[in-house]
Amino acid sequence: MYSTQQDERLAAALAAIGEAGDADALEAQRIAALGKQGWISAALKTLGAMTPEQRQAEGPRIQGMRAAVGEAIDNRKAALEKADLEQRLAAEVIDLTLPAPEMPKGSVHPVSQVMDELAEIFADMGFSVATGPEIEDDWHNFTALNMPESHPARAMHDTFYFPQDANEALDSAPNGSETAPGSAAAGRQKRMLLRTHTSPVQIRSMVKHGAPLRIIAPGRVYRSDSDATHTPMFHQVEGLVIDRDIHLGHLKWTLETFLKAFFERDDIVLRLRPSYFPFTEPSVEVDVGFALENGRRVLGGDGDAPGHGWMELLGSGMVNRRVIEFAGLDPDQWQGFAFGVGVDRLAMLKYGMDDLRAFFDGDARWLAHYGFNAFDVPTLSGGVGARA
Repeated sequence: MYSTQQDERLAAALAAIGEAGDADALEAQRIAALGKQGWISAALKTLGAMTPEQRQAEGPRIQGMRAAVGEAIDNRKAALEKADLEQRLAAEVIDLTLPAPEMPKGSVHPVSQVMDELAEIFADMGFSVATGPEIEDDWHNFTALNMPESHPARAMHDTFYFPQDANEALDSAPNGSETAPGSAAAGRQKRMLLRTHTSPVQIRSMVKHGAPLRIIAPGRVYRSDSDATHTPMFHQVEGLVIDRDIHLGHLKWTLETFLKAFFERDDIVLRLRPSYFPFTEPSVEVDVGFALENGRRVLGGDGDAPGHGWMELLGSGMVNRRVIEFAGLDPDQWQGFAFGVGVDRLAMLKYGMDDLRAFFDGDARWLAHYGFNAFDVPTLSGGVGARA
């Protein structure tokens, strides 16, 4: 009798589940059958009063009803959700003529933007972009650049050296190092460090590609220094030209052309002062004329004119003969010039930033103010410094 009544109730429940028109009606059927006070739950409670023989017969049947109701509910729920989705898809229409909704958007960091500007300008002058490892050995970073063992740049307060055990591990691992045949690096244990400039890229490029050569080497460099105008990690771009009959006039024209294009001014005036760098001879510091406008230095004009002054901007010079020899080239046939400038400093001068440390703070508000639109690709025709 009970089984007949339960079978009829099961058939009625399955029919009601199949006809449920929404989630609320479906939930009501679930509660009526499987809830704490549901009829299937009540049937399960009767198993405790049955004899073992009765439980063996009734238990599987009641569990089967429970499984049938649960499966029917799941199927109906999936059918209702599919119908609801199809209805919403049919009703929702996108009007492509309406403005796109405002969405949060990222921006390009000024350093990345300036890197792209530099690559665009120098590509127009026939330079290619070269890269190298940031973990360097002291031969590429110092010795091949004519820096003796006693040079101050090797001192611990300037350079981040790796511990000796790390040196041994890095020295045994391949790092893409190219060493000139017969160089001082051959057979000598390397001491590993974080590169202090991108000049090792120049050495690697000369060893790998020979001459003639015309490259820029932008990238991250590391020195132990930190204040408003210095950070332990910063960005640098260096340029190198190796060819026959290269002289200082070629260097001055290259720098003038670059700075006029970068700052988008035709009145950039340079002053070359004699200086000393171990990897260039002769060496020159390059000053650029500026004027004070509302308390801000604006590059342009003759630094000796009234209200103007000179600002030291970069170092440069003719590549030292010993550096050319270290790279495996004949200095009697090949000459060249090189220069280096901080990318972060160029960004500060061009876009009016006063603290280098803010470049690395990760403040989204700062980036929203100084950042560039991702679609603002620097071009010489459109203006390398066009703001979004």
